[in-house]
Amino acid sequence: MILREYRPADCPQLADLFYHTVHTVNTKDYTEEQVNAWATGQVDLEAWDRSFREHYTVVAEENGLLVGFGDIDQTGYLDRLYVHKDFQGRGIATTLCNRLEQAVAGSIVTHASLTARPFFEKRGYTVLREQQVERHGVRLTNYVMEKRRS
Repeated sequence: MILREYRPADCPQLADLFYHTVHTVNTKDYTEEQVNAWATGQVDLEAWDRSFREHYTVVAEENGLLVGFGDIDQTGYLDRLYVHKDFQGRGIATTLCNRLEQAVAGSIVTHASLTARPFFEKRGYTVLREQQVERHGVRLTNYVMEKRRS
């Protein structure tokens, strides 16, 4: 596996990876209605590309296939972290997170899904609060989590 920085040409593949991951991996914790609202398949690629370029964004690549990605902003907000459905459990999210966490100083905050919460807890993140977010009129539960560092 190769870890590298994001390139704008990656954006369509990352949007596709996001959609398919949510619609397979996250279905164990969310209803069909919820995953359809969360990942509609209609990503604004220009907005995503701009966000990826403004953040520190890394992608995991294996044999030319993008198998995971994550991004973090300068304040320590870990925005997205997704791993291809066929590459779960291989340490890709851990490797991505290690790189992202090294990119900023201070505490890191993320909004973790029900599915991702155990992963972040194992990394030393604590739940600050549970919250309900609305996507396209549908409510989803997630957790504001923080990893405190000095």
